[in-house]
Amino acid sequence: MNILDTIIAHKRVEVQLRKEQASNQNIVLEKQPYFERPTISLREFLLYSARTGIIAEYKRKSPSKGIINDRATVKEVTEAYAQFASGISILTDEEFFGGTMNDVQSARHNNIPILRKDFMIDEFQIIEAKAIGADVILLIAACLSVQEVKQFANLAKKLGLEVLLEVHNEEELGHVCDAVDFVGVNNRNLKTFEVNIETSLKLFDKIPSEKFAIAESGISETDSIVTLRKAGFKGFLIGENFMKEADPAIAFARFVTELNAKLV
Repeated sequence: MNILDTIIAHKRVEVQLRKEQASNQNIVLEKQPYFERPTISLREFLLYSARTGIIAEYKRKSPSKGIINDRATVKEVTEAYAQFASGISILTDEEFFGGTMNDVQSARHNNIPILRKDFMIDEFQIIEAKAIGADVILLIAACLSVQEVKQFANLAKKLGLEVLLEVHNEEELGHVCDAVDFVGVNNRNLKTFEVNIETSLKLFDKIPSEKFAIAESGISETDSIVTLRKAGFKGFLIGENFMKEADPAIAFARFVTELNAKLV
């Protein structure tokens, strides 16, 4: 069993328990305060010239690195991100990444798109995403069938959410459907957790032109973003590079200053 299989097996049990809990406590997600909130478009933010294209991530730990940063708070980090990022990604998986759905709500005061990053395997999670104030959901091709991606993406669109489909190879591009807004190329192999930024560059020309391409993982240098921008990528999801620092806010500001100098 590889890491991804382990995570998905646990996720199925976890989601079933949450569904049962919601039923037993008569919790109706559609009646939660954020459910009727108009969402903020990541697509539009990626087009704003004053923004960096960076989707900056808040992540406490990972299966491959263990604890990354369990001291910096969601509030202080996301407020720093919100100044220049095009979006904020928040891990809501607790078992493997140390996140919670409350993290999204803690960041919701920021007027910037929020991606709920998790392992979506049930429609219930998509409704949850809307209820906690997310604007975008992540669907991972490696753990979903073509039909599931279509089903989940269509539900997300009905709820006003945008959809980021994550792929790792050319074969997974077959999961792209009309309701997908963004195709993210994850440079990290979720089965081995090895990282190679060339994965993004090799797949770009095969991504449908109407879908915004987003490079994910392994981006730790501003030169990488410059290269990926020239190739045509619109977004750059960066996680550990900022969170591994004692003060992610300062690390992010320093990175943006260096990037802007190179983009002039």
